[in-house]
Amino acid sequence: MTDLTNDFEKAVKPSSNDFREIGSSGLVQYGGTVRQDFLRALQGRKAYANYTQMADNDPVIGACLHAIEMMIRGVDWTVEPTDTEDQKSVEVAEFCASCLSDMSQTWADTLSNIMSMLIYGFSYHEIVYKRRQGRTDKAETNSKHNDGMIGWRKLAIRNQNTIHKWDMDKHGGINGAFQRDMYATFAGSSLVFLPIEKSLLFRTTSKMNNPNGRSVLRNAFVPWYMKSKIQEIEAIGVERDLAGMPIALVPPHLLSDNATAQEQQALSAVKQIVRNIKRDEQEGIVFPLAYDEDGNLAYDLKLLATGGSRQFDTSEIINRYDQRIAMSLLADFILLGHEKVGTQALSVSKIQLFTDSLDAWLYGIAEVVSNYGFSRLLRINGISEELTPTLRYTPPTNIDLEALSKFIQNISGAGAMLFPDEGLESYLREVAGLPAESAEEV
Repeated sequence: MTDLTNDFEKAVKPSSNDFREIGSSGLVQYGGTVRQDFLRALQGRKAYANYTQMADNDPVIGACLHAIEMMIRGVDWTVEPTDTEDQKSVEVAEFCASCLSDMSQTWADTLSNIMSMLIYGFSYHEIVYKRRQGRTDKAETNSKHNDGMIGWRKLAIRNQNTIHKWDMDKHGGINGAFQRDMYATFAGSSLVFLPIEKSLLFRTTSKMNNPNGRSVLRNAFVPWYMKSKIQEIEAIGVERDLAGMPIALVPPHLLSDNATAQEQQALSAVKQIVRNIKRDEQEGIVFPLAYDEDGNLAYDLKLLATGGSRQFDTSEIINRYDQRIAMSLLADFILLGHEKVGTQALSVSKIQLFTDSLDAWLYGIAEVVSNYGFSRLLRINGISEELTPTLRYTPPTNIDLEALSKFIQNISGAGAMLFPDEGLESYLREVAGLPAESAEEV
């Protein structure tokens, strides 16, 4: 550092403009509400509602999100010190790890809330601290530890639907979020400000420093919307085919512009009957019995059945949109076996791509917790931030058991002695999902 310091002393002194930020990120936002997406349905609270409906009601999206959650819950997390040879660094890492395991919510449950960022693009969490004073009746002090240090009570999620707007400076920096809270009593206002210094913001992407991130369901929205409309029309069509297309015959003068008020009322009643014809437990029709001057029925009702197939195969169309939805989530391996094509090798390749994307999201989570969560935790405890540890995780892997078995056969056939080998045997048991060796086997 001595040489660098000397070089700095010889350098041309920077001007005040060198430290001043002039431009902005270019993010389209008005009054703290981001309007970056060109679809109105995916702006503001409309976006939250649509993404919630997609995640909760679509079976393909639900399966993809469930696969993500299950794989993430299987990841092991550790806290790594800055220097494994330095006792102080090790103690600081152990302290941060103890804070993760001492929250009112487990880290696994907290992680599940964090992963809601996949649906909405972001997840905002308020850091709630506590004084660690052993087992007490107060949430502000209750802890497994009794060292008087400040730990985490919880990393409480602030539901995306309650985030009213963001507080951003003119350069695009994020100062915090305003939450709409129906229980707030501050000066009669329902808005609560959550500063970024007391929060953790997790995002799928930080492009243009957009606090909303970008939902992984964004590219699935159009195929989901089209599929939902086709399914709706299909359901109506099936119902009409089962019930028959109702055709009501009425006197011509009821349809004329000169119809009296009484005749218009009668026509309206007939239309209502036609619209309400359904196949259900209340099936039945009440229709007027009236004859014209020639003795013919003045009113009549028929149910016309198509008796044939539709022009379009809606199943094929819906399957196509399902495929596109899964592709947008890099999870189309879920549909293998439901489609007419697809091999085991293709499945393994697609799963590997899927796990790679999971790894990127997990890396982002670890960075936020380490750089902002742990560093603030140390600062509030009077510990140097130079000792800030790093949150690590075991990357999700996809073991091809078929390829592994062929490899074992090949090397054993070549004369390699694989067993007995406790380390190798334990590994093979683990990747194959087999139980650990029992005491009787030892």
